Amino acid sequence: MKAMLGVIAAGTSLLCSVAAVAHHSFASEYTADKPIALTGVVTRVEWTNPHVRFYLDVPGADDAMTNWNLELASPSALSRNGWTSRSLQIGDEISITGFGAREDNTYRVNVRSVVLADGRTVFNGRAPDEPE
Repeated sequence: MKAMLGVIAAGTSLLCSVAAVAHHSFASEYTADKPIALTGVVTRVEWTNPHVRFYLDVPGADDAMTNWNLELASPSALSRNGWTSRSLQIGDEISITGFGAREDNTYRVNVRSVVLADGRTVFNGRAPDEPE
């Protein structure tokens, strides 16, 4: 019995440490010095923890498509802000605002707000008029 409890404790510790390493701060990957606004078509949605991700095809200056990797908060945090797992659908044309990745040419954004295909605006965190 003691051996089984040891195995369970070790496994739990390992899972917790992996989750802690996987989570990151905004400042470690993104910068407020790179505000971005994009409009494009949703190509994929990953409604999973620790962060919801979706991908957006955005036409460039030469009409070539670039697929952007967009990060949101956790599913539970988004649900508190009016999102559902069906808010973004593949093929929807949407607009986003957010902040770019620290590394150049990575096509990654931490999203601040999204104008959905039906015209509603949803926010990743607090709405702009909410107090800190």
